[in-house]
Amino acid sequence: MKAVPSSGWARFETDYHEFPECDLALDLSRLSWEPGYVAQMAKPMERVFAHMKALEGGAIANPDEKRQVGHYWLRDAALAPDPTQAQAVRDAIAQVKAFAHEVHSGALKGQSGEFRNVLVVGIGGSALGPQLVANALGDGRRDRLRPAFLDNTDPDGIDRALQPLREALGRTLVLVISKSGGTPETRNGMLEVAAAYRSQGLEFARHAVAVTQFSDQSSLYRLANDSKAPWLRCFPMWDWVGGRTSVTSAVGLLPAALQGLDIDGLLAGARQCDVLTRRDLVTANPAALMALAWHHTGGGRGAKDMVVLPYKDRLDTMARYLQQLIMESLGKELDLDQRVVNQGIAVYGNKGSTDQHAYVQQLREGLNNFFVTFIEVLRDREGASIEVEPGITAGDFLNGFLLGTRAALHEKGRESVTLTLGRLDAFTLGTLIALFERTVGLYAALVNINAYHQPGVEAGKKAASAILGVKSAVLGVLKASPGKGFTAEALSAELETKSRAAGDAEVVFKICQHLAANPQTGVQRTHATPPTRSLFSYQHAS
Repeated sequence: MKAVPSSGWARFETDYHEFPECDLALDLSRLSWEPGYVAQMAKPMERVFAHMKALEGGAIANPDEKRQVGHYWLRDAALAPDPTQAQAVRDAIAQVKAFAHEVHSGALKGQSGEFRNVLVVGIGGSALGPQLVANALGDGRRDRLRPAFLDNTDPDGIDRALQPLREALGRTLVLVISKSGGTPETRNGMLEVAAAYRSQGLEFARHAVAVTQFSDQSSLYRLANDSKAPWLRCFPMWDWVGGRTSVTSAVGLLPAALQGLDIDGLLAGARQCDVLTRRDLVTANPAALMALAWHHTGGGRGAKDMVVLPYKDRLDTMARYLQQLIMESLGKELDLDQRVVNQGIAVYGNKGSTDQHAYVQQLREGLNNFFVTFIEVLRDREGASIEVEPGITAGDFLNGFLLGTRAALHEKGRESVTLTLGRLDAFTLGTLIALFERTVGLYAALVNINAYHQPGVEAGKKAASAILGVKSAVLGVLKASPGKGFTAEALSAELETKSRAAGDAEVVFKICQHLAANPQTGVQRTHATPPTRSLFSYQHAS
C-alpha cells in the first residue's frame, strides 16, 4: 500500500475520494490517522458489511420488539424481503403523489378555498427530516404550499407557529405525524391546532391528514378514521422504519410533495447512494470511510465531538438533523453483548461562515476535543453572480472562508473531514441523507451497539409522565385546602400520606414554581428566605 505522509499533496492524493455517480467527494486528508489504518481495519469491516447485509435482508434489529430495519427499502422497494412490504412502499409513494396533485389542482380544498399552506405537527425525526428537506430545497417564490412546522409542546412556541396562519387556517393543510399517536408533544400540538380551528368556526377534520401506523393501537389512526369526523387522508408509517430514518417515507415525502419539491429526485439520490455504500471495498465506499474516520477520531469510544459546518444557508438545519440521527442512534449504555460501554458521538454545529465567527476561535485554540465535518457545495447559485471585488464573487468568499478555516484548524492539529457536493438539489440531498444513515449503521456495527432502538428516550417519556402525576396530586392537595399555604416539604409529606404520588420535595417545589407562574392555575406563591421555604396556596383560577 502506498505510504501516506502526514500532510501535503501526496497525502491529499491518497485520502481524497470522488464518487461522480452521486456528485459527491470525500476528503479525509486532514485526519491524523497513520498510513495503513484503513487497511488494518479491513478485517473488522468484513464483519460490519455482513451485519449490514443481514439487516437489509430483513434480519431482526431489535429482538425485544421483533422489529426489522427497512429504511433502505423505502427508496428501492424491490429490496424488501416481503412482497407485501414492497407493495406497501410503492403504494405509499403513489398515494403521496396522487394526494399532492389533488391539492395542487384545487380538487381538494379547505373551507376557505384552495390550500396555500401546509403545517407539519411532529417532533424528532417526524419534524427534523421534513424541515431539512423544506429548507434545503424550498423556494418561497415557487413553493406550491408554504411550509410551517410545530415541533414542541411550548405554548408560546405554538402561538408563534400559528400566528402567521391565523387568517389563513381555512386554507391550511395540517399534517399530524406520529407513529403511535401517543407522543405527548405531537398530541398537544394537534389539540392546540384543532382548538385554533374551532375558535374560527372551522372544522379541523376537513383540513387534517395523519401519518401514522395503520393499526388500532395508534390513537392517531383511530382519530383520523373516526366515522363522525373523518380526516382527509391517512398515510402509513411502519414499525420497521424509525423516526430518525423516516425522511424518505411519507413522513418526509408527503410535506415535500405538497410543497412542490422533487421527491423522485430525493429518492433517486438516496437509492444511488445506497448502491454506492453497499460496496465491500472500504476505499470505494464513502460511508465505510466516514465510519472509520469517526472510529479513528474518537478511538472507537466517541471521545471527540463532531462539529458540523455546512457552508450553505440551505443546510442550516443539517446539524440539528444529524444531531438526532447520530446521537439517538449511537448514544447507548450497553453493547450487543449487554456490556456497559456508554457509547456515543456528541454532535453540534450550525453553518459556515456565519458561525465560524461564533466558535472557531475555541476550535482552533481551545480544547482539542472535536473533529469537524465540513460540507461544501460547489455551485453557488443558479445564474451569474456579481463581483464584490475585482474578479471575486460572494461565493468565492464563502469558499475561501471554508478553505481558510480548514487550513487554520489543521495548523493546530485539529482534525476534519470535508464532504463536497457539486450542487444542492433533490438528488444530492437524498445522497447526503443516505450517506449519513449508512455511516451510522456501519459505525454502530463496528463498535458493537444497536443503532435502532432508543431506551433512553423511552425512559425520559416515562419520567415525564410520572412528573405529571405528581403535579395532579399537588393540585389536589392545594385545592383541598384553599387559601392555606404549604411549603414544598409540607406538600411532599402530604403527598406521601394522602396520595399514591411519590413525595420528592425538590420536584414538588419546581412544579409549584411553574404553577404559580401561570395565573390560570389559581396557585399563588408567597416568597420567603431562603426561597425553598416559600409558601404555595390555591386561591382561585383566573
